[in-house]
Amino acid sequence: MRPRTLDDVVGQDHLVGPSGPLRRLIESDRMSSIIVWGPPGTGKTTLAELVASTTQRGFERLSAVTAGVKDIREVIETARRRLTIDDRGTVVFVDEIHRFSTVQQDALLHAVESGLITLVGATTENPAFSVNPALRSRSSVFALKPVDGDAILELLHRAVELEGVPADEDALELIARRVTGDARQALTAFEVCCALAVNGRIDISAATTALDTSVSRMGRDDHYDVISAFIKSMRASDTHVALHWLARMLEAGEDPRFIARRMMIFASEDIGLADSNALLIATAAAEVLDRVGLPEAQLNLAHAVIYLSKSPKSRAVTDALFRALSDVREGHTGQAPPTTVQPPSYLPLGLGQLRYYREGDEDVV
Repeated sequence: MRPRTLDDVVGQDHLVGPSGPLRRLIESDRMSSIIVWGPPGTGKTTLAELVASTTQRGFERLSAVTAGVKDIREVIETARRRLTIDDRGTVVFVDEIHRFSTVQQDALLHAVESGLITLVGATTENPAFSVNPALRSRSSVFALKPVDGDAILELLHRAVELEGVPADEDALELIARRVTGDARQALTAFEVCCALAVNGRIDISAATTALDTSVSRMGRDDHYDVISAFIKSMRASDTHVALHWLARMLEAGEDPRFIARRMMIFASEDIGLADSNALLIATAAAEVLDRVGLPEAQLNLAHAVIYLSKSPKSRAVTDALFRALSDVREGHTGQAPPTTVQPPSYLPLGLGQLRYYREGDEDVV
């Protein structure tokens, strides 16, 4: 049921409609390196497959989840041989390119810069933060939109016609509403519906059951529920449970950089002055993750999780900052002292003593 032509792609007319810029690049086979950015299920991989089916160049695939620098170098060497022997260029599709570490992205840079390969990177993360500036500056970024309900309904009608399974309109409308812009989830739910169809017909009951069993919540509700449980486990100094939630997130495909960012925040918010080394450990884990990448950096994340969980806890930094912010927002600002004056204190003029940080607040909780 995956689209076979650009005309079959739904919900992205601004890019692949009759006059869409990405359509013109693909059809002319003169495409330069691009990064396709959009939410899950909006057609990033589909567009890459369409490039593969239309280009006269060689086509290679890499998954940033499993590929390492060695795999990248092998693909580049294949591209070099193809250019030498067949005088053909190579398109390299990197799925989830945001998961590549800095070192892995750098391994692509020279080949992209020299024109040896044409990069097609797919990402759910903003390229401004997830793709190296040097690599991003040599690529055009195309943003995909969440597929609207009408477009998903059109996709489901095509699936009904293709599979020859009759379906009630209210069942299809329910699927289109529930998948919230994710065409892939809509088709997955439809496939389950076909198996559950009573008397060979998809009704509202089959659609409800299919949605409850096939539409993954990870990345929506679970994305926040699981990270919340992870943080609370570290806050409670429950090392084993914190490691469990870390493993759950990694296995579910959570962005490890999101996990690392939350640990750095936790180090100041919940540990702070009780153990200032906690911030260094969390930051080091994030840096190693960026340099080494997964799966090896899982060890560094686990190292940091254990350290943060076992550290004494203090909210002194958090509480002091909130008191200061509250004071300023209530208008207690005063005037900055003149730069020519060297007072014993740089207290804003017109204000009395300020007491945000309290001695002893750093005592272990």
